[in-house]
Amino acid sequence: MGAMANFRKSIIFSVLFFYSMLLVKTLSSSPPSSNLQILTAERRIDLTSHIVRVYLTLKVENTGEAPAAEVLLAFSPAQFDHLALVKAAAAVGKKKKKTYLPLEVNPSDHPDAPNGTKYYSISLLKPLGKAESITLEILYMLTHSLEPFPAEISQSESQLVYYHDSAVILSPYHIKQQASMVKTPTSKVESFTRVEPTDRSGTELRYGPYEDRHPYSYSPVIIHLENNNAFAVVEELEREIEISHWGSIQVTEHYKLAHAGARHRGIFSRVEYQSRPSISGVSSFKHLLAELPPRVHSVYYRDDIGNISSSRLRTNSKKSELLIEPRYPLFGGWKATFIIGYGVPLQDFLFESDGGSRYLNYTFGCPLSETVVDKLTIKVVLPEGSKNPSAKAPFTVEQSMETKYSYLDVIGRTVVVLEKKNVVPEHNVPFQVYYNFNPMFMLAEPLMLVSAFFLFFIACIAYLHMDLSIRK
Repeated sequence: MGAMANFRKSIIFSVLFFYSMLLVKTLSSSPPSSNLQILTAERRIDLTSHIVRVYLTLKVENTGEAPAAEVLLAFSPAQFDHLALVKAAAAVGKKKKKTYLPLEVNPSDHPDAPNGTKYYSISLLKPLGKAESITLEILYMLTHSLEPFPAEISQSESQLVYYHDSAVILSPYHIKQQASMVKTPTSKVESFTRVEPTDRSGTELRYGPYEDRHPYSYSPVIIHLENNNAFAVVEELEREIEISHWGSIQVTEHYKLAHAGARHRGIFSRVEYQSRPSISGVSSFKHLLAELPPRVHSVYYRDDIGNISSSRLRTNSKKSELLIEPRYPLFGGWKATFIIGYGVPLQDFLFESDGGSRYLNYTFGCPLSETVVDKLTIKVVLPEGSKNPSAKAPFTVEQSMETKYSYLDVIGRTVVVLEKKNVVPEHNVPFQVYYNFNPMFMLAEPLMLVSAFFLFFIACIAYLHMDLSIRK
């Protein structure tokens, strides 16, 4: 009987343990707690470019007993796939004395989220206590989110696009009051979904204010608008930064550029394009502006055919601007490949850290203004003999190592490779590559040249003094 009782107790304990673990798992994977609520929310959507910028101001309050260390941002699956950047800051102070403290933002996984909702987690500087509130300023950017409709247009037609979103803000929290403003490039809006109250004035479309919206509220809207801005997309950009301790850094950039707007239909008339520039090809672009570092030299711009002379360089002490013009204007669906190369002084970008290692401080991203890069590859070629290379970037990038052989190299040069997809202009921030280098390696190539010439002259002298005749 005692053995049977112990067996029953063990069974009951096992069942209770199983259900307790199941409950813990359910709570850990369930949607976020409703202890937070949003008192006011204001969203500003900028559609004036082909890159959609959304500015979000949230006043968040903790209504629960436990402190909250994070705030979740919710995105629909369609928007999440097009996210290029999410930034957040906490507003501290009032009016003129207000300052913004940057916050850490990372993707957050909640498998049981309703309707496939995706999340980003904003880590607060300090936990938000009971009845406390905080104001958050958030910026997120979407690429390839404006859908051309019609998908094909002629040379004389304007470009119209669809934008899909929600009139109310998708959030895992209850929102007491909210409003959304949409900024359009022009006042020409073909149609838009009305979710009352809705108001339109000039180039601004306003949804709201809406009050007491429950978590995960969603009201889909479609805006059909005119957008003739340059839909410049670099499908692939490979930038090689070669460091030489003899005084210069050589940068070579390989571009595969495309117009991602409505595809061009029909024939292209150069005469009409040049004689009626305000009407013909308004959605095309024939030049781009590249912002290069100051004090650049030896700048060139070429493609597979050869040098392209249609470029202008302006330099000053703060920056250099290169206005480039492809061989032909780019319409929707058209592509162009080209190379930009230049040199910059070594002392402007290479420094020595306190620990004795050297580091390159250079700008990430694409120098072409208002351009999306689908795939960016940066290769930093270190001098031969460099050791312990490492890279540091302010956002997540894929890192790898390669070896490159150049003139007079023996063991090859270490190449630090950084890759990132879906790059926007806001990614143009400095990154660093650290490495150790012994200056004695700088003498390797000169000594090889001197030794080669010395051996050559010795061979010549020996040849001149040798008697190769067969006479006795």
